[in-house]
Amino acid sequence: MHMNKPAEGSASLLISSAAFVVVIAGMQAAASLLVPFLLAAFVAIICLPMLSWLIHKQVPAGLAVLCITLAIVLIGLLIAAFVSSSLADFSHNIPSYQERLKALTADALLWLSGMGLAVSSQSMLDVLDPSAAMGMAGKLLSGLGNALANTFLIVLTVIFLLIEASALPHKWSAMDENAPSKHGFETFISSVGAYFSIKTWISLATGIFIAIWLAVIGVDYPLLWGLVAFLFNFVPNIGSIIAAIPALLLALVQLGGGDALLAGLGYIIANVVMGNVIEPKFMGRGVGLSTLVVFISLVFWGWVLGPVGMLLSVPLTMIIKLALESRQETQWVAILLGPDIKQAEAKR
Repeated sequence: MHMNKPAEGSASLLISSAAFVVVIAGMQAAASLLVPFLLAAFVAIICLPMLSWLIHKQVPAGLAVLCITLAIVLIGLLIAAFVSSSLADFSHNIPSYQERLKALTADALLWLSGMGLAVSSQSMLDVLDPSAAMGMAGKLLSGLGNALANTFLIVLTVIFLLIEASALPHKWSAMDENAPSKHGFETFISSVGAYFSIKTWISLATGIFIAIWLAVIGVDYPLLWGLVAFLFNFVPNIGSIIAAIPALLLALVQLGGGDALLAGLGYIIANVVMGNVIEPKFMGRGVGLSTLVVFISLVFWGWVLGPVGMLLSVPLTMIIKLALESRQETQWVAILLGPDIKQAEAKR
């Protein structure tokens, strides 16, 4: 007995959906194990262009991996030295910042009531509580700190990934004609690597600018907010907003409204210059994802993997989109995940 085509399609869709649910549930259950490996893969892909350059310069693969590993460890130690104390101090002071924000919000609501605007202070605080954003920032930073606690495992995994990457061309040449397409795999790796490399340099410039700007204004923990700006610049469209909220709230509590507006101006300058001028120049059409998909991926991967999932949401979704593009049967899904085709062509 043979099933007709509509029935076969429905059964295939049902099986695929069930498999997707099982995989996501498994990822969420194993998040504590997956997160260090995803961070390691993220770092390894960023380092691949440097590895290729060193090997091209006739540096032995083992020595090239060693040099890159030492650079990663050195950078990690510098970041830990400059940011760890700020992170601990900020996390310790979050309750006091929250109380001061609540007081400022209550004063603002009383002022509105004095101007003739009847606003229920308690109901407004229940609906819109700025101090909750400060608490969320503390949880987010704590989650990142917990993820980075597995530094040894992450560095070790990066080493093995880079060694495997250096040996992969030799393995591929030894495969027969039944092996997967080498060209498709190379295109996939080069696309992801190019995105990560360019995005890393742009994010680094953004983080340095924000740290210097906030330090000049006098906002506490400028290096911490520079690191947050660097990390969240990997999330297009809304990442800069998420990174700015806790720093602006701290500037408001610490220095007042005028300096908070000045701090906000710095974030606007960084977002306009980096996001609308420099990044499109080097990234072409950008990440190739629609704004709605970016937002949904942020929420989805954050739910599955926690704070690190939010940071890696766009890279993970990009990888899925590139994988879908490589198969003719799933190209239509990749098109749905992408931006408006007419708008993308108009920006060329």
